[in-house]
Amino acid sequence: MAAQFGRRLRRGATTTAVAAAAVAALSASQAPAAPQSDSAAGDQTAAGATPSGDSAATGNSPYHTDLPPLNTPNKPGTSVNLPVTGSAEAGIPASVLAAYKKAEQELAGTDAACRLPWQLLAAIGKVESGQARGGKVDANGTTLSPILGPALNGQGFALIKDTDGGAYDGDSTHDRAVGPMQFIPSTWATWGQDGNGDGRKDPNNIHDAALAAGRYLCAGTRDLSVAADLDRAVLSYNHSTEYLRTVRSWFDYYKRGTHEVPDGTGVLPADTGGSTTSPSPTPTTPTPGGGTSPSPTPSPSTPGGGTSQSPTPTTPPTTTPPTTKPPTPTPSETFGSLVDAGTGTLTATAGEAFGESVTVRAKNKLGKPLARTSVTFALVGGTDARFTGGKSTVTLTTGADGTVTAPVLTAGEKTGPFKVTAVAGTTEPRALSWTATVTARVADTIALTGDKTLTAAPGAEFADRVEVRTTYKGTAVADTAVTATMITDAETPAENDKGPYFKDADGNPVRTLDLTTGAGGALELPKIYADDTEGTYTLRLTTASGATVTVELKVEAAPAA
Repeated sequence: MAAQFGRRLRRGATTTAVAAAAVAALSASQAPAAPQSDSAAGDQTAAGATPSGDSAATGNSPYHTDLPPLNTPNKPGTSVNLPVTGSAEAGIPASVLAAYKKAEQELAGTDAACRLPWQLLAAIGKVESGQARGGKVDANGTTLSPILGPALNGQGFALIKDTDGGAYDGDSTHDRAVGPMQFIPSTWATWGQDGNGDGRKDPNNIHDAALAAGRYLCAGTRDLSVAADLDRAVLSYNHSTEYLRTVRSWFDYYKRGTHEVPDGTGVLPADTGGSTTSPSPTPTTPTPGGGTSPSPTPSPSTPGGGTSQSPTPTTPPTTTPPTTKPPTPTPSETFGSLVDAGTGTLTATAGEAFGESVTVRAKNKLGKPLARTSVTFALVGGTDARFTGGKSTVTLTTGADGTVTAPVLTAGEKTGPFKVTAVAGTTEPRALSWTATVTARVADTIALTGDKTLTAAPGAEFADRVEVRTTYKGTAVADTAVTATMITDAETPAENDKGPYFKDADGNPVRTLDLTTGAGGALELPKIYADDTEGTYTLRLTTASGATVTVELKVEAAPAA
């Protein structure tokens, strides 16, 4: 049984012409929406505007509205040296906490300018899933049962039709937010990560989900040590000022101090037993005596535009998001389109770098090059090809001429086609895609693995076998087709009608065989037999690529005793 959400704040979906155009553009390209960037759109959200549901990581799914207890850990500066014990609410399950901190370290090495704090991931994880339902994960960090949000069917929530065929959320009609960090499938398709190195990108795995959330929050040129950038990042995750206040409250709470607790023993959200379609009532929080007491909550907006009957908060919000719109950008400052800037054919041999890289140009509303535009490049499909650094998703910023080039792409061992996508823009996203192909290695060399002289008496068999090995640039190539032919010594060799021969399945003489190399490119030929004619003969072995090697075979009578 999938773990479902209980009493949670919900948010209605608002459909606008701009949102419809954005969804249509993404559906046509089969690319997921890009996250909010540091644009006017992000600021409008902070001011109270309601973008389309699928422009947020969670699809604006509902979330837990519990606030931290009033008796905070009150231990400034303990985010590194964590206390061993403390308030139950301050405890974070071991695997979950490790995933947050590992994601922070990864981002510090690949996007240091973002300055992602792990406490922000912990705050989002708290309101999205109650730290993976109190840390109910297995040894690999995968939730013991799926954590699914409600169907985003437009009935009190955003309307997002199925984008993954139910692969992640089990729903082939509408999308649902999935996993401990509650990604909708279309966003996971672009931002999903392999945080635990098991070769899979699983939104139900806390390591994968935490790293993906970190990269999503760091999109573009955000610096999360700047309050405005942090607010925009959180709002890009769920477009709600109440959501921002709730996340900010937990963020500040965890910065004051927290500690590790065993997996499965974390404090569950108080709102776990009601309907997913009703506004969240007043949550409860632990008291020092072990019971529960009402905890003040913000008054979430209801689908009708009013507020729920929640008590007035006894403490002010930790932070207040922007309440005024910035000046509307001019057409020369507004993203308009994304075009191919000369990308060549994307083909490479397995294990080698592609000779071409994807290059795109961002343009403004006037059709002129637009600098400082975030473009996300992603690899789509079952491929093990990777960008430089082993990444499958990379976000870069256009230069002064509006262009940006994806990192060098290196083919893996899996052959066949896959897609490379580029997505830019937020309110009106634009996406491009290219087909890339990885071809199998084709042997360019075939060589003997021994140097024995092969001789036989007339009518006898050769005692030694012929052994060869096929390689491509020094790397062994298995499954290489090899043709072995006994040839004449004429200027234009042909199959010889006398001399040494092989035997077919019926024991009849044949002088041409089609063979295939095995593991490590090795091939041992079948036994060779001599007829009654003495002399020196030639065996030629050839691959499909034209690589050739010849072997000398001598048929001579044994010396007299």
